[in-house]
Amino acid sequence: MMKNKFILCGLTGWCLEILWTGFSSFRQRKMKLEGRSSIWMFPIYGMAAFLTPVSHLLRKKCFWVRGGVYAGAIFATEYLTGSFLKKHDMCPWDYSHSRWNIQGLIRLDYAPVWFLTGLLYERILTGRRTDRIS
Repeated sequence: MMKNKFILCGLTGWCLEILWTGFSSFRQRKMKLEGRSSIWMFPIYGMAAFLTPVSHLLRKKCFWVRGGVYAGAIFATEYLTGSFLKKHDMCPWDYSHSRWNIQGLIRLDYAPVWFLTGLLYERILTGRRTDRIS
């Protein structure tokens, strides 16, 4: 069961990243809308499967708390995996150009994106709707 969730989370993350980078090319007026990713991102996104027990613990919490916890977990994962990959000169992202970066590994202005992505993963992993705001 965990293996299937890992694969589903990995594929979901890959698809989201390719869409995100494709839309970024639109902002740059590159009408090919080429999205990109790295093979390293599959296991990183796949680790979202480990949010399953956390989502069960948070099931009675409001939307804002759950999304905040997920965003924090995603930031921590991005920072730790990015640090490891950067040490080995394999990190596929570099946020140094962003004003809100931390060591080029995370972008604090992505908090809303990770908030919503965490709630999407919650929905995928538990089948629970995330539209309850209070």
